[in-house]
Amino acid sequence: MAISLKDKIVLITGASSGFGKDAAYLFAAEGAKVVLAARRLDRLQRLAEAIQKAGGEAFAMPVDITNRAEIDLMIHTVIEIYDQIDILFNNAGFGRIDWLDRLEPTRDIDTQIQVNLTGLIHVTRAVIPYMKIRRSGHIINMSSIAGWLAVPSYTIYAATKYGVRGFTTALRRELAPFDIKVSGIYPGPAHTEFGWGNRKNRRPKWLDLFFIPAENVSHRVLQLAKHPRRTVIIPWWFAWIAWGENHFPGIADFLIRMFYTDRSRRLEEK
Repeated sequence: MAISLKDKIVLITGASSGFGKDAAYLFAAEGAKVVLAARRLDRLQRLAEAIQKAGGEAFAMPVDITNRAEIDLMIHTVIEIYDQIDILFNNAGFGRIDWLDRLEPTRDIDTQIQVNLTGLIHVTRAVIPYMKIRRSGHIINMSSIAGWLAVPSYTIYAATKYGVRGFTTALRRELAPFDIKVSGIYPGPAHTEFGWGNRKNRRPKWLDLFFIPAENVSHRVLQLAKHPRRTVIIPWWFAWIAWGENHFPGIADFLIRMFYTDRSRRLEEK
């Protein structure tokens, strides 16, 4: 039986765009009370106003998840207003996609790790005590297929997403005695600011065939909240790619070099 989302308090990080923004509309349409968290307050306010005009309830909360003081303030404010957090959707993240030696150490490496992995961990840690008190809750962590399949030029991004996958698995087992559910969602490349914004001319054009609509991912997030599962890979057939990477790494190395790395290098030389 599907879990009703009516009157559930849903905290969404990275809610100003992409999957977070789309999911906010969907959760609000189901009757959930949505807390929108991100750095870009102007976008959050426009989103909250749009949800409210449609008859939903939304509250905008500016936060930089690389700042632990801001995280603590955000969680304290949400608890003061709503007294609980039923669903945490850890969606904040970004990627700097390029060869490792070209990445800028602070902006492209350190900050990417702080947002995609460390920030997610600290937000989750701040929420857990309130879920434990009620012995109820659901934590949904947005990872990526890059958390299963690491490809060249995604070195730091893949490292963070592999980290999110390991964190999600361990946390699920840690919180099971408290009846708190923990899920990981692993989408392939999608039509979002990140997906297209990081598209380089050197990337082989055939990769465009793998891009999926962002709304497909957001709908799966909603379904995951209604029907909790450990893992969701989108699209489903990417699960076979992840399986092949795990069981036949040598073949994966050969195919990735032939169809991606070498072609990308040749495109750069033109």
